[in-house]
Amino acid sequence: MHASTSARTAPAVASANRFSWRVVDIVVAAVLGVAVGLVFWGWNTVGGLWFVAMDGLTPGLGGIAVGIWLIGGVIGGLVIRKPGAALLVEVIAAIVSALIGNVWGVTTIFSGLAQGLGAELIFLAFLYLRFTLPVAMLSGAAAGVGAWVLELFMSANIEKSVEFNLIYLGTLIVSGALLAGVVGWLLVRALAATGALSRFAVGREARRDV
Repeated sequence: MHASTSARTAPAVASANRFSWRVVDIVVAAVLGVAVGLVFWGWNTVGGLWFVAMDGLTPGLGGIAVGIWLIGGVIGGLVIRKPGAALLVEVIAAIVSALIGNVWGVTTIFSGLAQGLGAELIFLAFLYLRFTLPVAMLSGAAAGVGAWVLELFMSANIEKSVEFNLIYLGTLIVSGALLAGVVGWLLVRALAATGALSRFAVGREARRDV
C-alpha cells in the first residue's frame, strides 16, 4: 500500500517541481528582462520610424514594425518554461524601457502587461510542455493581439474605422509571429548553443542536438 501511494504521488510531485521557480529562474528572468528592455530602447527609434513610414502608406500598416517590442514574452517563455515567465520578462523589459526614457512613459508598462499576458496564454494553452517554433510564433502573435486589445482603449483605436483596426490587428499578428516568434526562437537557440543556458531544458536540448 505504501508503494502504491508513492507511485500515485510521484507524478504530482514531479509536476509541482516542474512548475516551481528556482532562484536561477528568477535571476535569469531579471537578466533577460533587462537585456530585452535595452533592445526595446534601441528599437524605439528604428521601429518608431518604420511604424510611421508604414502607417503613412496605409493606416494600420505600421503594426508590421511592432514585433520586436513583443519579443520579451516569447524569449522568457522559451527559456524558463514556467508559469508566469513570459509575462514577467516582458513586464521587466517594459519597465526598463520606461525608466531609460521613451515617448510613451509609464504606459509602456501597461503595454508590457498586455503583451506579456498574450504570450503567456499560449504557453499555458500547451500546459508549458511544448516550446517549438510554431508555439513561439503563436505566442508572438498572441502578444500582438494583446497589444491590439489594449490600444483599442488606451490609444482610443476603438474610435477609428473598422478597416484600420482590422489592418492593424493583421499586421500585429504577422509581426508578432515573425519578429517576436521566429526571431525570438532563433535567438534562444543561438544562446543555448553557447552553453549559457545549460541549467535550463533548452540548454540541455541544444547539447543533445550537437
